[in-house]
Order: sequence, then structure tokens, then C-alpha cells
Amino acid sequence: MSNPFVELDRCISTLTAPGQFFETETIMLQGHLQQVYKHIDQNMREYFKKSLDHSDKPFIVYNQERYSFADVYQLAKQFACALLDNYDISKGDRVAIAMRNNPQWIVAYMGALSVGAVVVPMNAWWTSSELREGFVDCGAKIVVSDCERAERISAFSCALNIRQIVVAPIDSGVSAKQYSEQETDFYALVSSYSAAEMPDVPIEPDDDAIIMYTSGSTGTPKGAVSTHRAVLSALNSWLLVAISSRTHGRTRSDLSKATKPTQERLQKAANRSPASATLLTIPLFHVTGSHSVFLLSIVAGRKLVMMDKWDVDEALQLIEKEKITTFSGVPTMSAELQVAAQDSHCDLSSLKDIVSGGAARPPRQVKKIASTFDGARVGTGYGSTETNGVGAVNAGQFYEERPASTGRAVPAVTTLKIVAEDGRPLSPGEKGEICIKSAANAYAYWGREEETKKSFIDGWFHTGDVGYLDEHGFLYVVDRIKDIIIRGGENISCLEVESAIYEHSAIDEVAVFGLPDERLNEIVGAAVVLHSGHQLDAESLRQFLSQRLAKFKIPAHIWFVNDKLPRLATGKIYKRQLKEKYRDLISQVVA
Repeated sequence: MSNPFVELDRCISTLTAPGQFFETETIMLQGHLQQVYKHIDQNMREYFKKSLDHSDKPFIVYNQERYSFADVYQLAKQFACALLDNYDISKGDRVAIAMRNNPQWIVAYMGALSVGAVVVPMNAWWTSSELREGFVDCGAKIVVSDCERAERISAFSCALNIRQIVVAPIDSGVSAKQYSEQETDFYALVSSYSAAEMPDVPIEPDDDAIIMYTSGSTGTPKGAVSTHRAVLSALNSWLLVAISSRTHGRTRSDLSKATKPTQERLQKAANRSPASATLLTIPLFHVTGSHSVFLLSIVAGRKLVMMDKWDVDEALQLIEKEKITTFSGVPTMSAELQVAAQDSHCDLSSLKDIVSGGAARPPRQVKKIASTFDGARVGTGYGSTETNGVGAVNAGQFYEERPASTGRAVPAVTTLKIVAEDGRPLSPGEKGEICIKSAANAYAYWGREEETKKSFIDGWFHTGDVGYLDEHGFLYVVDRIKDIIIRGGENISCLEVESAIYEHSAIDEVAVFGLPDERLNEIVGAAVVLHSGHQLDAESLRQFLSQRLAKFKIPAHIWFVNDKLPRLATGKIYKRQLKEKYRDLISQVVA
């Protein structure tokens, strides 16, 4: 009987061999030896040109708007030229995007990267003060924003000399005349460049491409800086995963014939394959939404159907109407989809892949999803903003057999290791910090040298997660070192929430921690001690925080404590004890 691990590894070895499209080589990258893809595109602009290989195929569906691949690429060209002519953009200048998902988000991303700008996707849920912190941090002077974000940004745009390119809904009736001197209408800006050609600004593989913000244990969000090579390495890796999962088991000679090192062959295969479509349920300001859903759709020729916000009933209707083949979302979404599908009359037979990421999926969900969506492959991934989403992957038979595992290292330029506190590599089965080395890794936190040194060490990104590898290389994530909460796929810094609470004059002590939640995996809890003589209730505190924190960061449970919070011998608040105490209290209430 054949060994599935050996077969898959043999398949990947063939696909990455000399002369093949996914051939790898070792180079010096960011001061360290690293495996990279030899035939990678020079930059993201070259990658975007692949849109023209699919030309008239549908690319973006958003409410009543429909765009082909050629339509989107044309608009990206127009936006790129408009940036150069109207904003004097130079290579390395930061261009921010602050919008909910819409087609113009994608156009702005493609156009800005194509002229060598560094794109900064900002969290659309941030408050005005959080957005201001982001602009101060990254130094962006231009932002593409929707009307809601434009209003928040206008509170400080003059003070920071920020110019806004505003995207109003097509049927809103908002005209450019209503904008201030700091604002320009997106459609008016690009309309005069209908005959534009894509600018040919020199861009090297290791030039900066994106700054994506992530909440860690150190307070305010940090901007992870990635190069064009890093983003392209992530895309190549996911493409390799997709091809190897379909072809392992074929003979080496068959694989060699099928995988000549030409992009044209891959494009022809994508165009011959049955129409594929994916539902975009995740914000584009996350690497899952931007990379594995949006960017990967370009090379795959895949239709991208956008949702305004997550609604399981609408999702079911769109799956039937648009013949969705791939569903990707946080575990909460796939769990709700599975429950709703059991009573739905929608035709969901088009679904072939149901993938989750951003948080742990309860193992019991795997078999439920697999049995509900007969014939669909269930998968999960492990990665982070700092790795452009690349880390480990588990899918199909392997996932059903090991539902508690996030899988093996994503081939072919990524390596996993587990280390002890002293940095010593650990053996299979031993628990320690999970570290990832990859050509897809970001290389720094923008403007934060000390935090960069702590997390990016000798080419390895130290995740702050605790886990172990089994004898077959499958990764199991069991805990976190970093003081963060992952609520429905959103990272929340406990320190950032604590700092905001401490701004209230009534607060003496506070501890913020994660609590288990069936739907969102974790929710925010807080134990608060008031100064003597002060009074405050939970709702008043939440109202105070609503001006300082995005809604998803505000504690769902707040307990007011009369005594000082428990502390360790080091003087630090004993959060583990608090988590256990209040987790048990919630369990008793639910019971």
C-alpha cells in the first residue's frame, strides 16, 4: 500500500525540480540563505498582467456591478497613471487604502503597486483615532477611502497633510463638487486616463510592496513590511499547493510532461478548467482576503464574488447563483454555513473547497462540514500577517484524519521549527514556540527596530504561538506566548485594550484576557478595579471605549473587582488565574 506522505512529497519534488515552473534555488535574502522560486515574476506589476490572459472572463461581482479581468486591469492602468500625474508618486511612497471591500479597493491596490508605491491596507473598522495613529506610523500622504472612512479621516487629514481619493457608491449621487480641497472623486480622477498604458517604473523583486498592520502583544498595531518577492512567494506557494493536491499520485514522467516551466501552460490549464468562483467574505485588509482570495484569483482566472458583510443566508444564495466553487473564511463562517446548509433549499453542489484560516477550527467541525457538503474538500491553514499567510496547510484526507492539526509546512520555500525558550530546536512531540522561515516572510515592522529584532531572528519569524510537530511534520498549535486575543480571526492586543481603559480617570487596575466563545472562538473579557470613591458601570465604560477602539476590541464581559487583582511573584497580574475564574463563571451561566 502506497504511503500518501511519500507520494505527495515526491510530487512536490518533481514540480520543484530543475527546469520546472516551481524550480527553487538558494540565494542570500535579507542577510540569510533562503530557498526561493527561480522563475518568479520580477514584481507585482508583471503578475497583474496575467489578468489579460483571462481578458473577458468575469473577475469581480459586487452587488449589481460586474467587471471582467480586462476591465479591472484597464482601471488599474488608469489609476496608476493618475497617481503619477496628479500626486507625484515616487517609488517607496506609501499609499493607504481605507475601505470596506469593493472593486475599487482592488483597482487601487493594483495601480499603486504597479508604480512602485508601497500599499498600506488599513483596517476599515478602526475609529478615527486609530486611523490617525496608522497614518502617523506609516507616513502615507495619500489614501483611497470610501465615504465612511473619508469622514473619519477628514478629522485629521489637514493636520497631517493627507489627500483623499474618495470612492462613493456608484448610485449614491455624490458628486466631486461636494468634496473638500483635500479630497478628489475616484471616478473623476481615472476617467481622463482611458487611453493610458501601464507605466514602466523600474521595480526590483526586493523593493518594498506592502505594509500590513497586525495587533501583537505590544499595544498599538505594528506594520509588517513585505517585498514584492515575499508576496509573490506566497502566491507561488499556494499555487503549488493547489497543483500538487490535484496531481499527486501521477507518475514522475507524467508530471514532468505536465509541468514545463512556462507560465503560458499554467494559464492555458486555468482557462480549460471548469469555471471557478470564490466568495470574498474576509476583509481585503487581511492577508487571507488580499492574497489567497483576491491575488490568487488572478493567476487562476477565478471569479471573485464580494459580499458587503457576512450574512449566511445571502452566502447560500450567492453560492447557488454564482456557482461558487471555493469558500474561504474564518471558522465561524464555515460553521454557520454548515448549520444553515442543512435546512437550505439552495443548490450548493458547485462547492469544491471549504477553507478556513485566521483562527483555530474546532476539530469536531471538520467531519460535520465534510459530511454536509458531499464531495467538497475541507481545509485549513496556519500563518500570519508577518508570513503573508504562509505557514502550514492541512486539507482533504490528511485533515479529516488529523482535524486538530493545522498541517505540514507549505511547500516549497517555507520551513517550520519548534524552539525552547533558549532558542534550542526541539524534537517531534516537544512543545515550544513556533518559528517560520520563508521567502514569503515580511522582513521588519515599519519603524520599529527593537520589535523587529525580537520577532525576526536569523531569518526566522518567531510567531509567539506554542505548538509541536509530530513525526510526519504536522503542526499542532496549543497555546500563545503573546498576550493577544483572536476574535473571529481578528487579532486584538490585550495591552492596547488595557491602555485605552486606563485612560478613564476612574480606573485603578485592569486586566484584559480572552474567553472561549462557541461562535467567535474567543471574545474579550476584562477585570477592572476602580479608584476608591469612584463609580462606573460596564455600559458607561464601553461607551467611553467606543471613541478609542474599534468595536470588535471592546470587552464583551466586564467584571468590577473590589480587591486588587491577583499577581505573580514577579509582580505581573496573574491573567491565567483570572481567565480560568471568569471562564468558569461564564460556563455556569450558560449551563
